[in-house]
Amino acid sequence: MLTFRALGPFQARHGDVVLDLGGQRQMAVLARLLVAGGRAVPVSMLIDELWPGEPPAQALSTIQGYVSRLRRALEPGRAPREEAEVLVSAPPGYALRATPDQVDCWTFESAVKAEGGPAAVWERLNDALALWWGPALAEFSDLPWAVTEAARLEELRLIAVERRADAGLLLGQSGALVADLEAHASAHPLREEAWRLLALALYRSGRQGDALGALRRARMVLRDELGLDLGATLQRLESDMLSQSSHLDLPTAPREAVSTRTAGRTVARVTEPAELRVVVADDQALVRTGLRVVLDSEPGFHLVAEAENGEQAIAAVRETSPDLVLMDIQMPRLDGLTAARRILADPSPPKVIMMTTFGTDDNLYAALRAGVSGFVLKTSAPEQLLTAMRAARAGDALIDPAVTTRLIASFAGRADPSAPLGLAGLDDTELDLMKLIARGLTNRQIAATLSVPERAVAQSVSKLLDHLGLFDRAQLVVSAYESGLVNPGGMGG
Repeated sequence: MLTFRALGPFQARHGDVVLDLGGQRQMAVLARLLVAGGRAVPVSMLIDELWPGEPPAQALSTIQGYVSRLRRALEPGRAPREEAEVLVSAPPGYALRATPDQVDCWTFESAVKAEGGPAAVWERLNDALALWWGPALAEFSDLPWAVTEAARLEELRLIAVERRADAGLLLGQSGALVADLEAHASAHPLREEAWRLLALALYRSGRQGDALGALRRARMVLRDELGLDLGATLQRLESDMLSQSSHLDLPTAPREAVSTRTAGRTVARVTEPAELRVVVADDQALVRTGLRVVLDSEPGFHLVAEAENGEQAIAAVRETSPDLVLMDIQMPRLDGLTAARRILADPSPPKVIMMTTFGTDDNLYAALRAGVSGFVLKTSAPEQLLTAMRAARAGDALIDPAVTTRLIASFAGRADPSAPLGLAGLDDTELDLMKLIARGLTNRQIAATLSVPERAVAQSVSKLLDHLGLFDRAQLVVSAYESGLVNPGGMGG
């Protein structure tokens, strides 16, 4: 089945195979048609929106070439003169023909806007938020239409987080929601609904003082940032809490249940947040031990596997199917970012949070480009690490969207900061492949390292040679060293 992903690194897939959509501008054509939601986009509008202010002289023929190549990628079995069924001509332009279940952002939006009882909303929005695996449309942040759509989708995501929490409160899950709502309110302190939900969750958990404290924090933020007092809803909530109004308590009627069928009979169960299953990948045994202690002592978390390097991390993920991976950036044999890209390219991947002992814009940007859900320092307090993992589970980005936007904007139009100038134009996967070749690994060893078929490695090496205009593997190794991608001192381990 052909599917499209926009809630994270932009992709099109045939089943488990990620399609080659060409360069950034060619991908932008497909992304713009996806944003149109199936409606036709005139060619003149495509030209204006892909080259704001300065379209090239041959813009029309360039667009036509992009569309032709995209059609071949999306429908490889289509005969030369057969009508396209996916990227179709719709005079005076083009349109993307797909069903909502083929496009993650269409599926997500439908789920957020659908109505239903608390249990149905809880389950539907859990699934919908799991579709997010990075900032939406981040590759096209230099194009105004993409920035506008990304902001719209981000607002829908925040609404989904809050609607899910509201449903959870009605289902009696107040205590389990507190940590997620703390992370949400801290990341988005100007959202009064976030503070309302957090305060109510605390109150219903028997923490009345903390609930009033949350509302005091909300008042301080609003006054400091906007010069405003609490809105009417929060003021009313504060007053009701001070008077211990009975309507704030969870109704005594049975909580809404989800039915499951067992041995021919229907059994009711109240939905509860699933245990968060975690893989920890770090080459330092002391770090792994510390994280094991933190996770073992915290209810709702289960450490399912540990890994000392990227290779082991990939194998552990595919063996245990965890919900989340805590991954060190710098590890021997296969670094964390390379391993994260491999893991996130799998169908239904887990969330990935990167760890490091230091933070730089380049590291953070590379992690975001890999599609991870967050970025934490190893020196963070245990509470911060747990909050990060809960935020990722809830579909929230650990990094505030304002920081994400700043980073993407600072690198927009530049080559990948990790890519040497001599290798400009290569993507992350191709750079990872060159590093492994430069280490002297054979195709079979690379296939084992990346958990891919050996034939796929051979094809990728051939494509890389063609792209760089080289003749053999030895030239690739020389190019990797001469360009500074690798160095003799960095090949150990």
